[in-house]
Amino acid sequence: MNANVSINKSNSVSIRELSLSFGSVTVLENLNLDIRDGEFLVLLGSSGCGKSTLLNCIAGLLEPTEGQIFIKDKNVTWEEPKDRGIGMVFQSYALYPQMTVEKNLSFGLRVAKLPKDEIDRRVARAAGILQIEPLLKRKPAELSGGQRQRVAIGRALVRDVDVFLFDEPLSNLDAKLRSELRVEIKRLHQSLKNTMIYVTHDQIEALTLADRIAIMKSGVIQQLDDPQTIYNRPRNKFVAGFIGSPSMNFLKGELADEGGKPVFKTNGVTFSLAGYETSQPLTAGRKVTLGVRPEHIQVDGDIAGEVHEAVVEIEEPMGADNLLWLKYAGHTMSVRIGGARRYAPGTKVRLAFDMTLASLFDAETEDRI
Repeated sequence: MNANVSINKSNSVSIRELSLSFGSVTVLENLNLDIRDGEFLVLLGSSGCGKSTLLNCIAGLLEPTEGQIFIKDKNVTWEEPKDRGIGMVFQSYALYPQMTVEKNLSFGLRVAKLPKDEIDRRVARAAGILQIEPLLKRKPAELSGGQRQRVAIGRALVRDVDVFLFDEPLSNLDAKLRSELRVEIKRLHQSLKNTMIYVTHDQIEALTLADRIAIMKSGVIQQLDDPQTIYNRPRNKFVAGFIGSPSMNFLKGELADEGGKPVFKTNGVTFSLAGYETSQPLTAGRKVTLGVRPEHIQVDGDIAGEVHEAVVEIEEPMGADNLLWLKYAGHTMSVRIGGARRYAPGTKVRLAFDMTLASLFDAETEDRI
C-alpha cells in the first residue's frame, strides 16, 4: 500500500485497508474505518467476529498482515503501544494486589519517571472524576467489582491520552453494576470529550453508549451508523437480526402488484407497502423477506391501517412490557405490548404493522431494499 495516504485531520483514528491473518485463517479483511475526533465508537459483534482483534491492532498488541493505522495524523502501524498515545481498559481488572489504589493508579507514571507533583495531580484528577477518592488507600481485595473496574479505568485516565480503548470492560460485572458503570462511562466521555473506542457483544451497551456503532461479522464491518439508523434502517438481514431483543420478526414471501401498487405476499396474506421508503423499484415476483420489530406491531385497541389476525401462543410478562408470541400466517412472531395488558394462550388478536419502520431484504443477497 502507498505510504502517502490522505488522512482527514478531523479524524482521531484512521484505519486503511487493514487485514490480519493467522496462517490460512483471515480474521480481518481489507478493513477501512475513520473515527472522528471526540467520538464514542462501539465495535459490536458476536464472539470471533474480529472486534477485539481490531482493537488490539489499534493498541499495537497485534501487528496487522497488511494496511496502516493512523492516530492523530501519525502513522503508528509499527509503533510500540506506549508510543501510540492511547489508554486501554481490559475485561480483567489486572490490578496489582499488593499495591493500594493510589499506587495502582500511579504505577505507569512512576515507571515513566514523571515528576511527583505531576503524578499527584493526575491521580487526584482521575480519582475525582471517577469518585474513588475514599478508596485511594485501599488494596484491590478490599474493593467490589465495580470499584475495581473504576480503578482500572482510572489507570488509563491518568495517562492523559487522546484515545481510550475499552475491551469489554463490563462483562465480568452483574447486571446492576453494568447498568451503573454504563452511565459512568457515558458521563466520563461527555466530561473529557476524548475519542473512545469500545468493544462489546452487548447490544444494550452499544445502543446506549455509542455515537456510532460498527457492527462486525467475520472480520468485515456490516454497517457503520448512529444507533437509531442501525436500529430502524439496518443495511442487511444480519444487522437487523443482531440488533434488538427479541429479534426482528422475519416473514418470507414475494413482491406483487395490486392495482398498480406494490404489495408483499406471504402464505396467502397480503401487506400494503404504502409508506415504505426505498430507493429501488419494488418489482413484482421478487423474492424478499419482510422484517418488522416487535414494538412496531400494534395489537387490538384503536388500530389504524391494514388489519391482520393472529393467535396468542405464549405470553411473557416482563414488568413494564409484555411479550406476546403469536402464530400468524404460518409464522411465529413476537410483539411487545404494555405490561398492564394480558392475553391468555389461544386468544385471537388483531394486528396492524407500521410499514414506515419495516424493512425489506432481498431473499438472495439479504441486503436491504
